[in-house]
Amino acid sequence: MTMQDDGAELTFMPMQVADLDDVLAIESISHIHPWTRGNFSDSLSAGHWAYCIRPQLDQANAMPGSYLDPQVLWAYCILYPAVDELHLLNITVAPKLRQLGLGSRMMATIEGVASQQNMPRIILEVRPSNESAVALYQKLGYEQIGLRKNYYPASEGSGNREDAIVMAKSIKLES
Repeated sequence: MTMQDDGAELTFMPMQVADLDDVLAIESISHIHPWTRGNFSDSLSAGHWAYCIRPQLDQANAMPGSYLDPQVLWAYCILYPAVDELHLLNITVAPKLRQLGLGSRMMATIEGVASQQNMPRIILEVRPSNESAVALYQKLGYEQIGLRKNYYPASEGSGNREDAIVMAKSIKLES
């Protein structure tokens, strides 16, 4: 699946075990309590929809290793298709590419997939302390539908926990 706007077209490629080193390199510096290789492997084994986002091949006229190199991972997402909703389990953009609209573009593509698959709702959890993510989801029309108490580990070794805001958005289905 691809998405395009005025910027480079992006390619959503199914995540493979071979992608996990690149995924973990971003995951480990992006989250207070990052997913482990086992978490990602379990998602792949369970058949979750897991995608790596890279620049489109024909857009890559840059030096190898630059952010336009199609081998460079820009972002990834893990989706869990339930009967009547799509659950966003993980969406992460490489730190150097944040604040460029990539998250919004990815969410628009994910919403399009939900519509095509006749899933009328997307649901997600987000840390209240992740203010930029909360703001993005609100801007995109997601509304808080609940709170999961003590859902996230807060910091390594402290034993503290952080609540999760549960957000959802109704998706217009394709007819």
